[in-house]
Amino acid sequence: MKIRLALSAIALTITGAQATQVTLSDKAIKLAKDTILIDTHIDVPYRIHRNWADVTQATDGGDFDYPRAVKGGLNAPFMSIYIPAHLEFEGKGKSFQLANQLIDSMEAIAQRAPDKFAIADSTNDIKKQFKQGKMSIAMGMENGSPIEGDMNNLKHFFDRGVRYITLAHSQSNHISDSSYDIRRKWKGLSPFGKKLVAEMNNIGMLIDVSHISDDAFYQVMELSKTPVIASHSSLRKYTPGFERNMDDDMLLALKKNGGVIQINFGSSFVTAKAGAWGKQLKSKKESAKKEGTKLSQDFDAAYRAKNPYPFASLEQVLEHIDHVVELIGIDYVGIGSDYDGVGDSLPVGLKDVSSYPNLVQGLMDRGYSDKDIKKILSGNVLRVWQQAEQYAKKH
Repeated sequence: MKIRLALSAIALTITGAQATQVTLSDKAIKLAKDTILIDTHIDVPYRIHRNWADVTQATDGGDFDYPRAVKGGLNAPFMSIYIPAHLEFEGKGKSFQLANQLIDSMEAIAQRAPDKFAIADSTNDIKKQFKQGKMSIAMGMENGSPIEGDMNNLKHFFDRGVRYITLAHSQSNHISDSSYDIRRKWKGLSPFGKKLVAEMNNIGMLIDVSHISDDAFYQVMELSKTPVIASHSSLRKYTPGFERNMDDDMLLALKKNGGVIQINFGSSFVTAKAGAWGKQLKSKKESAKKEGTKLSQDFDAAYRAKNPYPFASLEQVLEHIDHVVELIGIDYVGIGSDYDGVGDSLPVGLKDVSSYPNLVQGLMDRGYSDKDIKKILSGNVLRVWQQAEQYAKKH
């Protein structure tokens, strides 16, 4: 897909109270567009399930649509088959049904605009469709609840194109404890979850360790015969106490496993200030409810007007990438933005899928070579995916 390059532009990033201009070069734009660019976590399926929009065209809302993706160089998004962690979904057929509906919606996009999109089931599909100028739609399942304790369902979703599964989401499920859930039902993985890890290896399904508890993470590290991914996680170094992110010991274990961490762009994943702001808002709501105050629909907006949200910056996202590279090397980091999944919390300079050239420029300005940037954009996750495919062929 040859897109006429725009003239140099200016991207604004903010560090503290200082606004810094970063010149976006033609080279950064070209590198983003001429490289396979894989983002392993974009929440389009659930977004259009709740409020339908034709993302094959420009849309008024959301973080993803085809024109903006082309502008940003995104050509291989992993669309998240996100299943809410509602207890009424777990084990009652609702998760299985919703997952299939979301997959249907992705197939519909490819069928509606076959000149623009194609479903990607393999690394070969990604490479072939890139050469054809088509945007690959790969799929990952966020929350393993649709498996419903049945290995046949694992095969079903693999056959439908799902290539990674985030074992749990915001609550523990029948597979794994969640990092967000104070009830540690399984103290890591459930007995079924341990069997599921082995079977995922056998069929070539990537294991996603984002969202799961630390105990579950280390059990996956012990059990998995193939490299894993953290499809949309950032670093606890910059968000102390936030178990949803990964600490340095986990990064070292990930390197030993051969896996890759895909950095989440959401501000609360990137800076402690944004996380603290969210906790304060939640506390204010709880206090108001206790006092008998009926919360209006505008409560959040009113709070934000008085207490501006501390958006992260492009530079702070780059610091997460730098730390991974400095600690475990260039071969273990990539992009898992969480576009369409983190609401209005995206960093300045990375507001939607048109913004990847800003990230590329930032990496260039920090001295990363073209070769290393290409590893971050797709090379590392393609390696992990290929290793999963190769293991499955032997089993």
